[in-house]
Amino acid sequence: MNKFFKRLYIKSFSSFIILLEETIKKEQKMFIVTANPETFMMASKEKEMEKIILDKNTMVVPDGVGIVKAAHMLDYPVTERITGIDISWELLRIGNEQKKSIYLLGAKEEVITLVVKKIKQDYPNVKILGYSNGYVEDKDKILEDIKKKEPDIVLVALGIPAQEKLIYKHIKDFKKGIFIGVGGSFDVISGTKKRAPKLFQKLNLEWFYRLIKEPKRIKRFYNSNIKFIFQIRKYKKVNK
Repeated sequence: MNKFFKRLYIKSFSSFIILLEETIKKEQKMFIVTANPETFMMASKEKEMEKIILDKNTMVVPDGVGIVKAAHMLDYPVTERITGIDISWELLRIGNEQKKSIYLLGAKEEVITLVVKKIKQDYPNVKILGYSNGYVEDKDKILEDIKKKEPDIVLVALGIPAQEKLIYKHIKDFKKGIFIGVGGSFDVISGTKKRAPKLFQKLNLEWFYRLIKEPKRIKRFYNSNIKFIFQIRKYKKVNK
């Protein structure tokens, strides 16, 4: 587990935004994985996810508060959370300012249609090169289309680990672009789901807000977050 923490981006969100701006401006390539406890738990059990996280070309950012707390327990100086939804908003802002292009993949048809509408309305300088819902059967074919169109930003909302695995499978064939798996961010961008109120965000309690809104998440939360913290405590105790 310790090897995954070594891959975390430890600087501030503002520093990361500057990195995004420069990467897009210079037409370079970046694959971002937003890591929460579930991500690292998967990586400890699945070889493919382990390979993705440990790849030196993968940018791993601390999305979940559980990751930040665990990093501090293991003495990794992670500054703060850098969430997928915040990165998504920033990429749209940067894309609009720099007049860049985007491709969107994921979510239900009605959701992604609303995302496209939102981008056209609020970020008129962003050129939408294409989009597809997440239920299309041949997703590799979609990636082939993305390769031909060479967008500057690619947002993939298929949920972990499908989005990360799909991007990683094809990322080597691209010369430029910011690629990121954004999970349920399209729901928030489209307005079909509300993000936790600012107070919950400030107190790092977005996870609690989601549990209140979606109690069915409790089992998943226990299996990833709670077990994860116990595992970190056990690791720290053994390696004192």
